[in-house]
Amino acid sequence: MIVDAHHHLWDLSVRDQDWITDPPMGVIRRSFDVSDLASAAEGVSASVLVQTVCVPEETPEFLAVAADSPLVGAVVGWTDLTSPAIGDALAGLRSERGGEWLRGIRHQVQGEADPEWLCRRDVWRGLAQVGAAGLVYELLTLPHQLPAARRTVAALPNVQFVLDHCSKPPIASGAVDEWAELVRSLAEHENVTCKLSGLVTEADWASWKVDDLRPYFEVVLDAFGPSRLMFGSDWPVCLLAASYGEVVDAASTLTAELSAAERDEIFSGTATRVYGLNS
Repeated sequence: MIVDAHHHLWDLSVRDQDWITDPPMGVIRRSFDVSDLASAAEGVSASVLVQTVCVPEETPEFLAVAADSPLVGAVVGWTDLTSPAIGDALAGLRSERGGEWLRGIRHQVQGEADPEWLCRRDVWRGLAQVGAAGLVYELLTLPHQLPAARRTVAALPNVQFVLDHCSKPPIASGAVDEWAELVRSLAEHENVTCKLSGLVTEADWASWKVDDLRPYFEVVLDAFGPSRLMFGSDWPVCLLAASYGEVVDAASTLTAELSAAERDEIFSGTATRVYGLNS
């Protein structure tokens, strides 16, 4: 059984995705709906639909998708963490059609100019409200933002955090050590899990090989262990470098030497627990 802990959908007729307007992004500059996902994600039993833009309208749309789709088992949405009314906003999302599928919140921290953005007091107050609502918070960070992420997860031990895309390691350059030290430091905190996702698009899109990904996989496997690591496709963004099947095959190859129980954790068990997919 495979649970895909990270994928996206978007409809360009509803709103533009301004992050895919440059020519290199042309392969994904079209709409992707849940039927496209179902066609691509053969063998996947459940999935986690993750926000793409920081606008309040998207999350209710995704909740409605989850309400109608047997494949989408959880939604990670967006709301303004810095708002004094974040508690009301979260309650409002829960009252939407499909609101019971809201399991997490994410913000594009990678786009914030301030590397300490996560440590702002208003952000911490918002994150505490996310945790109090029983939701996880997903860390979409670049490596230089990991020190702030580490201080944040240490300051908020009652909030469950998920590190997206292994914090986007510099795979194309082959650099490992500095990123690895930062990730290991973050993983010391038990309230953080990590997604084995997004690696192919951090490698050379045209020529990546599984062995290019292996040093980074080995770091997160050692740092988090299988019970705090979960597979995610990052589809359709992954199409810039690989098909859905190629991403699954790469993860299968990387984990081939693990026990069956350890592979089950990475491919389904961790995500099922983190996102409450059986509830």
